[in-house]
Amino acid sequence: MDNSRRLERRQQLLDRIATATAVIILLVVWEAWVRLSHVPTSMFSSPTQIVQATIDAWPTLWPATQVTIIEGFVGFAFAVLCGVLIGIAFYCFRTLNAALYPLLYAAQTMPLITIAPLFLIWFGFEISGKIVITAFWGLFPIAVQTIRGLKAVPQFYSDVALTCGATPVWTLWHVKLRVAARQIFGGVRISAAYIFATATTAEYLGARKGLGIWLQAAYNSFRTPLIFSATIVIVLLTVLLMSIVNVCERVLLGPPENDENPDE
Repeated sequence: MDNSRRLERRQQLLDRIATATAVIILLVVWEAWVRLSHVPTSMFSSPTQIVQATIDAWPTLWPATQVTIIEGFVGFAFAVLCGVLIGIAFYCFRTLNAALYPLLYAAQTMPLITIAPLFLIWFGFEISGKIVITAFWGLFPIAVQTIRGLKAVPQFYSDVALTCGATPVWTLWHVKLRVAARQIFGGVRISAAYIFATATTAEYLGARKGLGIWLQAAYNSFRTPLIFSATIVIVLLTVLLMSIVNVCERVLLGPPENDENPDE
């Protein structure tokens, strides 16, 4: 057991070193190509130019980032709550599932640009509207994975719980949801992967402030390094949110290998 864990940790360390090395090589090649090719800054920017532009624009970039952080995190929280509850409702009520499940799938195919104008009419240009849009688009994968996860729970889990005197409601909340939790977290991770991109796009289509408006101003003024700056901020926020999701999963459910080897 100790040897296998030691080998696994060593492999994880090697994987991280390989990732860091690839990133460093990419940045060096990127910097060298821009400098040696004399590419205009308005067309493409080197990593050093992006860093310098980010530092110079930080007094305006950070306030815009704070707005998007609020929209992303609050919208994501609502997406998780509503997505799980909708998934449970669809699982428990067969008629509801038969009537609305195809619509739930179809709703995922709607482009944001086609429905965002309606949210602007309903909620205006305030932060609350962007939170609603973010939550609305983020709940679909969570709801679908909750339904699929609950349906995939083997029947014997329920049989054992009911035989021991548990009620169907208790069995749902304490047995089925626990068994389906890994798959539900898969949907949560999918939602987290594009939650800030959704918030930024919603701002870009219509808002008073936020990264989307900041990005639009950079585009209109052909300040290409700032476009990269906004992109990097969105990526970092997404990585932060996904890291939080992974930590929550590990704290609530334990390491994934424990599910595969429950007797160890």
